[in-house]
Amino acid sequence: MAYTIDRHPCEDAPRLGAMILQPEPESVPRARRWFRKFIAPYNPACSIEDCALMISELVTNAVCYGASDAPWEVRVEWFREGNALRVEVHNPGLPGNVRLRHPDADDAHGRGLLLVASLADSWHSGSGRQGGTVVSFLVADAWPA
Repeated sequence: MAYTIDRHPCEDAPRLGAMILQPEPESVPRARRWFRKFIAPYNPACSIEDCALMISELVTNAVCYGASDAPWEVRVEWFREGNALRVEVHNPGLPGNVRLRHPDADDAHGRGLLLVASLADSWHSGSGRQGGTVVSFLVADAWPA
């Protein structure tokens, strides 16, 4: 794991943690484990398990759909925005490829963003600050007022 020290453009949203993951399936359970460990000292009132589940869905998508001709990584960062928790997952893929699907009952895949949309108060996808794609979710009232 590596930590980055670049500043987030929103100075009133302190970054609580970050992790850099390799684009491999083993990174999915690692992301869940590390998030649980590193968010615990902040004592959020929201469900850490729901957040870990959403992170694993977004990391899975990043690993499956991120692409680059050069070696690349998946970056996960989490921030406190007032009483809310915002989590971002970055990869070098194309932002236009992110879409919410409504798979048929017999489809084996395609439910990750649907799950995030149902658990988070909001979610967003777009271009990352350093290029590529960022998909984020927000959990409102993650800390008591």
